[in-house]
This record gives sequence, structure tokens and C-alpha cells, in this order.
Amino acid sequence: MKYLFIFISFYYTSLYSQSKPNIDSISYYNKLANASLKDKKYNNALLFTQKSIDYSKSHHKAENLANQTFKLGKIYYNQQKYEEALKYFHKSIALFNQIPLTATKAVALYYIGITNTAKKNYETAEVYYKKADIIFNKLNLNDSYEYLNLEKAMVFKSHKNYDLAAKTLKKIIQQPDNNKNSAIKSDSYYQLGLIETQRKKNDSTIVYLNNALDLNSKTQNLKQKSKIILAISQYYKNNKEYDRAYSYLDEHYQIENYILKIKNTKLDFDKFKKIKENNILNDVIKRENEQKAQVKTYRYSKLISILAIALISILSLLSLALYKNNVIRNQNNLLLKEKNRELILAKNKAEEASKARSEFLSTVSHELRTPLNAINGIAHLLLQENPKQSQLKYLDSLKFSGNYLTTFINEILEINKMDSNKVEIEKISFDLKALLANIQNSLKELATANNNHFKLEIDDTIPDNLIGDTTKLSQIILNLINNALKFTQNGNVTLIAKLDALGSEKATVYFEITDTGIGIPKDKQKKVFESFSQGSVEVNRKYGGTGLGLTIVKKLIELLGGKIKLSSEVGKGSTFNFKLIFGISKNPLKKTPETKLYDDCQLKNKVILLVEDNKINQLITQKMLENKSISCEIIDNGEEAIELLKVKHFDLILMDVHLPGINGTTATEQIREFDKTTPIIALTAISLDENRDQLLSFGMNDVITKPFVPDVFYNTIARHFD
Repeated sequence: MKYLFIFISFYYTSLYSQSKPNIDSISYYNKLANASLKDKKYNNALLFTQKSIDYSKSHHKAENLANQTFKLGKIYYNQQKYEEALKYFHKSIALFNQIPLTATKAVALYYIGITNTAKKNYETAEVYYKKADIIFNKLNLNDSYEYLNLEKAMVFKSHKNYDLAAKTLKKIIQQPDNNKNSAIKSDSYYQLGLIETQRKKNDSTIVYLNNALDLNSKTQNLKQKSKIILAISQYYKNNKEYDRAYSYLDEHYQIENYILKIKNTKLDFDKFKKIKENNILNDVIKRENEQKAQVKTYRYSKLISILAIALISILSLLSLALYKNNVIRNQNNLLLKEKNRELILAKNKAEEASKARSEFLSTVSHELRTPLNAINGIAHLLLQENPKQSQLKYLDSLKFSGNYLTTFINEILEINKMDSNKVEIEKISFDLKALLANIQNSLKELATANNNHFKLEIDDTIPDNLIGDTTKLSQIILNLINNALKFTQNGNVTLIAKLDALGSEKATVYFEITDTGIGIPKDKQKKVFESFSQGSVEVNRKYGGTGLGLTIVKKLIELLGGKIKLSSEVGKGSTFNFKLIFGISKNPLKKTPETKLYDDCQLKNKVILLVEDNKINQLITQKMLENKSISCEIIDNGEEAIELLKVKHFDLILMDVHLPGINGTTATEQIREFDKTTPIIALTAISLDENRDQLLSFGMNDVITKPFVPDVFYNTIARHFD
């Protein structure tokens, strides 16, 4: 509304700039009407505007008559008396038709459109908007026209017609930037941000509000800046980013304090000026007239007195302003402390909720691993016993389901660890080219299954010896390549690694994974990075999967300091790319010895103690050991295991971590007091708070995770018989 008032005032100023208020009664009545409008005395404004109309009629001033009739309609519009407003707007158009074309006629047409919009007569409104557009284009006043567009958008917004409001505001922000339209575009971005908040579109809300703030910096409009910053604070509060919310809220109150301080200073200065003019100065002038005959020296002393009084008055007013500002500052400090307390409470609640969720997921995943070990183990054992051909497909299905559930639980636990900030970044030396070549070799079978050609393109200029987290990098690449191969048939999948930037100690590598698969629709491309999402139900049913792979990829890349980007077209394929920064090692890379596969001869006739309380796991583990000619003795608690080991020797101990009584880690610590050499391998359905290094610190030699992968199980045991 304020922009429209500025626009109309501009035209009225140009119309009456050559008039003299005391002589031209139209200008005089117009002044009185404007003063009444400022004080919201609408009846007085109507009276003076009507008098101006009567004067225009009697003196045959056609243009003034049209302008004042339009103004009368505008007063009724401001009172939301739309029928009366339309009556006078239409009258003004009839009068404008009798005189040469003016910008005020276009404004009047636009007001008819806005009034009809307020009455929800959108089709009628659009007719008058187009008529106004034609006149503005003829007069080359498109910049000024944007003020009216903002008014139209605000009417749509007030009636909660957010789609039309947003459409109108977007037309404004699409105009080229210039010094004249910075304020209007800033306000338009701000209004779009508020509308997107109502429509609960978080991503676009913060973009529009940030754009509003950027444009505001060109206008230095503090009141507008304060509103925008408050809206940004509310956005971050709604999204539970309380630290940012508090930061913007603090800035909002600082600006409001500054505005209030300027306002108080202005008010106090105006008051001082009035007192000076009405009291002190009048007394001085009177005294000067009475004492003109006095000597020149007395006049000097009088001038000094005036200056002293003025100085005292200024100091008094400044003291008053400082006192007021101090009171206001104290009030705002109390309010800020209260808001800060609320934000801290909300933050603590969010952290408690996150902790409770992590503990719940950790417990659930741990408890699911034990029965899964039974499912996977029994499936493996039955497949080893030459089942009938009719039974084979059922056992394969059972094994596939067990492996699927294991992967699903592992992925949930992985995401939970990242959300709980329990993931540590390793920094080890590695050869990127060799790592990617190994990944290509490991996925050849999967590529062949869908008749795909998997190609690797590596930039030769990439340093041979980089420093980074190879585990997480491998996990990222494997997930992306697995996805590409899964959703592509009879096509190509390409992994590209090339040097993006090279410094003395750092190297930035660009990774790109491209496929010619089914592609991802544009409206689903952001969603695929969310948990349990694969773009659509149909895709999930056809191709399977947990929908967690890309979520893990995104979180891992962000953890390593990168950002993943996606471009895709349905039916043509997808491309994922990201950049990561690695250190450059100056020391030569030590070759890691290749891991040997176990030999049955290494396991034959060995004697192992199994410390396990779960009966099914006892049965499965014992059977798996006996299948390799290993003798197995079983104890179901830590206390008895300690006593037995004091009198009997075993080649190796398999120690379950979670046991009744003393747990496996405590039992291991006590065993190490009298036996330093017998290998002890931890068996664990590893939880959120457990990790390999932690378990090894208790004296264990290795870790096998439940549910067992048979080859890994045997290989780990064999490694400790060398």
C-alpha cells in the first residue's frame, strides 16, 4: 500500500506543483484532504475532496475534476467500501476520456481491477489490468507500474489466493535490476517468502528471503530489513535450526533498537525545536525589540545567554533520549534472554529426541541381528548338505531374504551413526587409481548380469599417493555404481575420475558416474536423496532395494566436505557428480599385502572354545565349525569360561560380547591376566556405541559381526592359525 501511495503522490505533486496553496482552492482543499487521510479522518477527507470537485466543476477544470473524482473513489477503497469506490472510479474514467491521455487514467483503471480483485471478480479485474497496461506502455511508465502490481499481489495474498499472488510477484522480480526498482523487488521477494511459508515450501522460502535481503542492501531501508530478518529467524525456528534462528532474531532486535533510537532522537529534536521557536526564541526576540537602545556589549551577553539556554536544552534532551534508550534496551535484553531460554529448551528437547531415536534404532538393529544370524546360518548349512532340486529355490530365497535384511539393518545403523555424529574420518595414504580398478573388478559380475558395459576413465595426472578416507570413498563409489548397474540394462555405466585442481599439499578430484538407464523424473530428483525413497512405488517394486543407498552417499560426501549433484532425463539415463579434496603424501606408498583366502587344512583338527548364551547360535556356530573338522566346546557364560581356561588350553576362543553375568569384554580382560597368547575373536551384533577399535582395546584379537558371512567367518578364524 505504501508504494502505491508514493506513486499517486508523485502524480498529484506534478499536477499541483505550480499552484499556490493560498490562491488555488483545488490545491488548498487537496492539502486539507491529504492531512485528514494521514490522520485517518476519512469523513473530513471526503468533505474536502468533494469541495475540490465542486470547485473544479464551477471553474471548468476538466483534468482536475477527473483527478479529484478518482481520489474520492480511492478514499472509499481505503475504507473497503468497494461499491462506492467503483462508482467514483468509473465516473473518473468517463471524465478522463474527455481529456488528453494521462498516467492517472491508467492508475484509475488499475484501481478498478484491484477493487474487483478484492471482490473476487477476477475475470473483470483482468480486463481492467490489461487496459491499464496498454496506457502505461504508451506513456513508457513501466517502472512505476510495478508499484501497482505489488498492490494487486497484496490483495490476492489478503484473500489467501497464494497462487495468483505468487504469479504477480514473480512478474515483478523478473524485471531487470536498477536503482529505481530495488526496493519494490526486495519487498516482492519478501512477500514471496511469506507466501511460500504459508504453502510450506521450505526450500524456496529461504531463497526468496535471502534475495530480499540482498536487494535491501542497495536501498538501506532499515524497516524493511528488520522485517526480512525476522522472517528468516522464524524460518530457521520452524526448521529447528535454533542457533541460526537466534542469530537472526538478535540482529532483528538490534535493528529495531537502532530505528527506535533514531525515532526518539528525531522526536526529541522536533520537540526541542518547537520549544525553542515557541518559547525561548519568542522571548529573546521580544526582549531584543524592547532593548534595542541598549549598548552593544549587552547584546553580546544576551546572545551568550541564548546559546547557553540552547545548549542546556540540547543536553537535557540528549539525557532524556539516553534514559529512554536505556529503558528500551533493558526491556529488549529481557525479551532476548527469554527467547534465548526458549531456544535452548527447544534445542535440548531436539537433542534428547535424537538421542532416544539413536538408542532405539541401536537396540532394534542389535536385537534383529541375533535371529538373522540363525536365518542366514541355517540357510548356509542346508545349502551345504546337497538339498533336493525342489528345495534349492526355497533355500536360495531364504538366503537372499536374510542377506537383504542384513544389508537393510546395516544401512539404518550407518545413517544413525552419521546423524549422531559418531562417524570418524580416517586419513590414510592410498592409490586412487588402484582403488577404482579394484572396485571395477569387484562389480564385473553384477555388470554382466544385466548385460552392461562398465567402463573406467581415470585421469593420469591424478597423484599416485593421496591421503583420505578410503573406506567411505569406496562406500560412496560402490553405492553409486551399484545403483547405476541395477537401473540399467543392455547399456553403459561409466566411472570418471579426473584432476580438478592441484596444489602443493592438496588435490581436488572430480568424480562422475554416468549410466544409460531408466533415468529419474525432474520432480523426483531431490526426493531420491531422502531415506526410504526410490522415486516411485513402481520403481521400488520392480527393482527392489532399501531406498537408503543415496541417503548414505549424500551424507558421506557432505561429511568429507563435498556436495553431490544429479542430472537425469527419463529414458536416457542419469549422471551423479561430486568433488572431494584429498591430501598429497610425500612418503612412498607402502604396498598392503594381499589378503589370503583360508585353506581347509589350516582349520582341520583345531580345538575352539565357543562362549555363547543363545542356543540357536550355539547350534549353528558349532555345526559351521564341525563342517571344517574343527572340535568345538561350548560355554554359555563368562564366569565358567574364565575358570575353564585356567585349566584347559584351546587353539582359539570365540567370545560373544553380550553375555549374562559378566559380558564378553570383561571376561576377555580377566582372561588376559593369565593368558596373553590364545587368540580371542569377538562375536557381536555390533551396536551404535560399539566399534572395532573399542573391542580390540579389551584384549580381543579380531571381530566377527553377526549375522556371519561364512567365508568371512572362516577366513578370520584361519588368519589366527598362521
